[in-house]
Amino acid sequence: MEMKDVFAVVTGGASGLGEATVRRIIGTGGKAAIFDMNEERGRALADELGVLFVKTDVANAEQMEKNMEFVKETYGKVNAVVNCAGIAPPNKVLSKKGPMFLERFEQVIRVNLTGTFNTIRIAASIMQENELNEEGERGVIVNTASVAAFDGQIGQAAYSASKGGIAGMTLPIARELAAFGIRVMTIAPGLVETPLFAGLPEEARDSLASMVPFPKRLGRPDEYAKLVESIFTNVLLNGEVIRLDGAIRMQPR
Repeated sequence: MEMKDVFAVVTGGASGLGEATVRRIIGTGGKAAIFDMNEERGRALADELGVLFVKTDVANAEQMEKNMEFVKETYGKVNAVVNCAGIAPPNKVLSKKGPMFLERFEQVIRVNLTGTFNTIRIAASIMQENELNEEGERGVIVNTASVAAFDGQIGQAAYSASKGGIAGMTLPIARELAAFGIRVMTIAPGLVETPLFAGLPEEARDSLASMVPFPKRLGRPDEYAKLVESIFTNVLLNGEVIRLDGAIRMQPR
């Protein structure tokens, strides 16, 4: 799929990895719609780039179906999805206050894992109606896991479970959707300079960067977006999880 032919929905597209992806899609000639809960930031970015913004709870089945259909009607098709929506609240299973509240675990699973699956299932139902391109594909779906799916740290039980679920469902969904000409890939970023790290002191940021073998710095959101572009344009990439992490392996703490 050439970038000029991309008609994408980017969840979590108002900031961080999602924003960088929207900017790259638009900058390379494609079209993109932003799905995000941050209405103020989403509308500002949409106005800046001349794209659609739709306030969306990714785990809401009815809302996702309605909003995805709206993008299809507006742009004429949806043939690409990038799932960047996610939350990462740290919570220990056991703390001085007692066991972790089950609701906190369920919330992370709901947004990160259920939200990703909800987006995939609705997007696939729309993509199956697309005409085949010259490579025989109808669409591409890119999910976002994390190195925490494999190297989860203390306090990341819920986050690691959610991201491990995304990594685990990549291959079976890719195998199923292959019959429709829809590819499914997942990126597992390491330490990337997103709003999550923006509020940290410089000393803390330097400490995190020093953990990366090479390059010894935090990743940049556009490096994630560049990989999304590579996935879009390389039809042989399918059913795989790619670590984007500078060879980091996270320590327990």
